[in-house]
Amino acid sequence: MLSQNPVPFRLALPLGLFAFGWFILAAPWLLGHVTIPWDAKAHWYPHLVFAARSLHAAASPSWTPNIFAGSPEIADPQSVLFSAPLLALAALTAKPSLTAMDWAVFAMLFAGGTGIILLFRDRGWHWGGGLVAALAFAFGAAASWRIQHLSQVFSLCWWPIAWWCLARALDRHSLFYGIAAGLAAALMVLGRDQVALLCAYLLAATVLAHWVAAERPWAKVGATLGPLTAAALTGALVVAVPVLMSALWGAESNRIVIDETGAGRGSLHPAHLLTWIVGNLYGAAGPLAEHWGPPSPTWGETGLFLARNMGNLYAGALPLLLVLGLLRSGALFDRDIRFVTVALVIMLLYALGWYTPAFSLFWQLPGVDLFRRPADATFVIGGLFAILAGYGAHRLLTGTLQTNWRVEALLAAALVTLASALIVSKGAPTAAWTNLAIAAGSIALSLLVLGLGRRLPAAGWTILLGAVLLADLRLTNGPSESTALPPASYAVLEPGSADPALALIRSLIVRDATRRDRLELIGLGYEWQNVAMSHDFEDVLGFNPVRSAAFANLVGAEDIAALPGQRRFPPAFPSYRSELADILGLRFVVTRVPPGDIDRRLAADALPLVGEAGGIRIHENTRALPRVWVAPAAMETPPDLAAAGFPSGLDPRLTVLVEGPVPPARQPGGTARILAYGNTAVTVETTTADGGILVLGDAWHPWWFARINGRDVPIQRAFGVVRAVEVPGGSATVTFTFEPLRGLWRQIQAGSRRP
Repeated sequence: MLSQNPVPFRLALPLGLFAFGWFILAAPWLLGHVTIPWDAKAHWYPHLVFAARSLHAAASPSWTPNIFAGSPEIADPQSVLFSAPLLALAALTAKPSLTAMDWAVFAMLFAGGTGIILLFRDRGWHWGGGLVAALAFAFGAAASWRIQHLSQVFSLCWWPIAWWCLARALDRHSLFYGIAAGLAAALMVLGRDQVALLCAYLLAATVLAHWVAAERPWAKVGATLGPLTAAALTGALVVAVPVLMSALWGAESNRIVIDETGAGRGSLHPAHLLTWIVGNLYGAAGPLAEHWGPPSPTWGETGLFLARNMGNLYAGALPLLLVLGLLRSGALFDRDIRFVTVALVIMLLYALGWYTPAFSLFWQLPGVDLFRRPADATFVIGGLFAILAGYGAHRLLTGTLQTNWRVEALLAAALVTLASALIVSKGAPTAAWTNLAIAAGSIALSLLVLGLGRRLPAAGWTILLGAVLLADLRLTNGPSESTALPPASYAVLEPGSADPALALIRSLIVRDATRRDRLELIGLGYEWQNVAMSHDFEDVLGFNPVRSAAFANLVGAEDIAALPGQRRFPPAFPSYRSELADILGLRFVVTRVPPGDIDRRLAADALPLVGEAGGIRIHENTRALPRVWVAPAAMETPPDLAAAGFPSGLDPRLTVLVEGPVPPARQPGGTARILAYGNTAVTVETTTADGGILVLGDAWHPWWFARINGRDVPIQRAFGVVRAVEVPGGSATVTFTFEPLRGLWRQIQAGSRRP
């Protein structure tokens, strides 16, 4: 992609103008007027608060006791522990605010845009092209419309940084830049999402393209082997353990096998391509009643499973016209930019999924079958399209773009006409015409600036182009229901929240030597699902697409618990009045409706109301067991526990269901009390006549270890979900510790011994 004689520009002006544009476009979030909503706050923000609370209390954040009766944060790709910007924020402040998190997100978008400018600089392209590309990259397409998907946004932003370092490593045969490229690529891969996978393929393709384009390819391979080896080793050192942990956790999780048809349901519909011309064509900005794009009732049965903002490609009218100009003039296939053009076409074919036969070929690539939405490629499409637009601006500002904009104007008019016909044929809401008019106006203004700007000096023309693009992106890709909501919508998640229901919960929960009351937050709304992580409650449920399969099957923990009807009661947990509810110490059910409206098997007086605040009701399960107890007997866990439920008449205080060797029966009696309880270490003291089975009602995981009086002892999975240890007679001190590295090594060894 290098020009013959690149002449780098000075960075101060383009970076300064980009910083100005970045602040203007990000200001509503940065100043706290709105906040990035949906998954960003309901899911990611509580994980951030948990990590910050743990770090500043000198506690390990690698395991959280707050959701699903305990979950391995260190293995969860949805946690923040391997997200550099969010982990840095957690380290800086014990109580990160909603706005602080938004600053971290937009800081990454600024870093990604800066990486684009650096790429342009090294190629000797005009700084104005870098400015246009950076603005379109950071505030166009999925980076704008799907900003709530933080992991994918971060992966996208690391990509141009890694590309810039990699290009320097290849061009200069530099070990330093090789190491830097490996680190940046590793931080990208740690997102462990589909955008990271696709960008990793792009980086690999960049290396191949560099070799093929060389006059002596094999000599170039040899010359670049050193920096590439440095990059690979650096990247492997950073990502190997986290990725392996996530892979092992994924194997134990609820994530079902994704087949090609299932992935195809997340395809980009061909009609979404019109959003390149009309940004809010289908009403993705909200309200929901105005959404008429695929999938929606307007289109009938498409078989797609996409949220309304997943198909938006708009990056501004100016970038669209610049790319059309490259296409019409043939410059789209210049040697300098051909790689980006080909990559964009490939990514577009991938995103279209089952609408082209190409997806069956993509499905054979390693890693593709791990993800369920080809439409996630719109992040990468947006980045590549921004670079093409910037290259078009470079050719324009250097007087080498051979066009007078008449053909481009006709093409744009034809596309607008096509969108108009679609609006008519589908009987779209009136708002669609307003959005079409906005798009037509943006195209007309951009054409005017492109045509008349030749009379201005290059710097003045660049500033004018930037101003038009800035206004366009602010109008069409600005705050909307999809990307921005009032901070009050998620205030209950902030550590200092004064919500009366939170205060009531705190006053009711008991934590002493035997009890650590759990609750279930169900049907309280989208923002409440991970409240337990923010406020250090311990919830039976939670909000996470990745959770223990055994726990999900036995307890009925689904992806979300925002509505009362989203509570599933499987055979092992048929009701709030069940053995498993008691074993987990489920003391309080917190909801907005009577629990009988959720659990149809529940008697009217089974869970008495013990408090109500702010429209939220708290009902108590008085049968909930303590967190620790000693039982005298055990029996083998039935193999069909999840399907058939618990054996009739089982008293978990007397008989423990265990997997593995069944301990011998002991004399009844015995006590257990908690001496210390932390995220990753729990100490329990037991006193028995001749021993028994200690039950700790926390989620079982293979990376937990136990010691009795300093001696390692095995932990057995009890009742299908919690931990149990056989204890000796007399007094004993049992210490449970979460040791992920040791546990990982044990699993690797066990796997290597399998035939």
